[in-house]
Amino acid sequence: MKMVLHQKRIRIKKTVKGFLFIIYSGLFFLSLISFLQCSASEKASKEEKELVWPLPPEKPRIKYLQSLSDRKSIEGSGSKFLESLLGEEKSDALQKPYGVAVDKNDKVYVTESNGGKIFVFDLKNSKLTFIMNGSLIMPIGVAVDSLNNIYVSDVKLKTVLVFDAKGELKRSFGENGEIENPAGLAIDTKLKRIYVSDSKAHAVKIYTLDGKFIFSFGKRGSGDGEFNYPTNIAIDKNGNIYVVDTMNARVEVFNSEGKYLWKFGSLGDSPGQFTRPKGIALDSQENIYVVDAAFNNFQIFDKEGKLLMHVGGLGKEPGNFWLPAGIYIDKDDRIFVVDPSNSRVQIFQLIKYSE
Repeated sequence: MKMVLHQKRIRIKKTVKGFLFIIYSGLFFLSLISFLQCSASEKASKEEKELVWPLPPEKPRIKYLQSLSDRKSIEGSGSKFLESLLGEEKSDALQKPYGVAVDKNDKVYVTESNGGKIFVFDLKNSKLTFIMNGSLIMPIGVAVDSLNNIYVSDVKLKTVLVFDAKGELKRSFGENGEIENPAGLAIDTKLKRIYVSDSKAHAVKIYTLDGKFIFSFGKRGSGDGEFNYPTNIAIDKNGNIYVVDTMNARVEVFNSEGKYLWKFGSLGDSPGQFTRPKGIALDSQENIYVVDAAFNNFQIFDKEGKLLMHVGGLGKEPGNFWLPAGIYIDKDDRIFVVDPSNSRVQIFQLIKYSE
């Protein structure tokens, strides 16, 4: 009897030791995986942050910072690893993004044309949330006002929807055939206006921030002040309106009342020319950035339309693009470029010198 009890105790001890070994092995394995992921992430981050344009020996003007694509890209590798470990639902990820805007709290709003929702990457708190209350079908353009209201153009609904900072729908405007194909949006905070590029109407339509129509300008053609499928818009410090006239392969500039001022760019494949211009933005030095989907880059011009440099090329690596679309430059001169076919938004930094 004593022998049997002794053997049972030995078996129990072995079983306990076995369980402890499995637990400790598992913990060691998790720690090792976490360490390797962090090391790889730090190594990749270090390598990516060393990407600058132009290349030495010239002074760098643009620096690559990071990319946003899914929950892991903003919240870190731990969230995705735990999800796979616990068998939770896979994180949401960008598929075919188009437009981008950033509010004063460093929240990055990205339109997902393939999913009827807005990705909200919170850079300060490293969180990803969504605006997806069923009101959107195919969102394209996005803009944010000084109160953090979010304006979204939807090409399927043919309207512009306005959400508050919590993502609740407040109102919409442009219904009843007022807008045929809303694309790019831009807000003039001083005049409290929103400019809507209506591609199929070959015009720019201006509304108050409450959604009341004010006036429009433009018609189809290739002359000064005319458009052929305009797409995106930007506003400078003086309230001048920069319109990407996509099928005419140029950028046209108007004053705040829609009066034609000047233009730059032409159809071609040489530096300074365009083939499929899309997004447009201006930095704090009044340089003009124009994304070209055919060139897979963005070109930078001075305030007189003279080419300064370009960034990018076809590829999947950081700093390269595949059919890029929207662009936004925030108050800190960070440059956000939507890279749809690579399912991401790439972030760059303008490097300034006291010269």
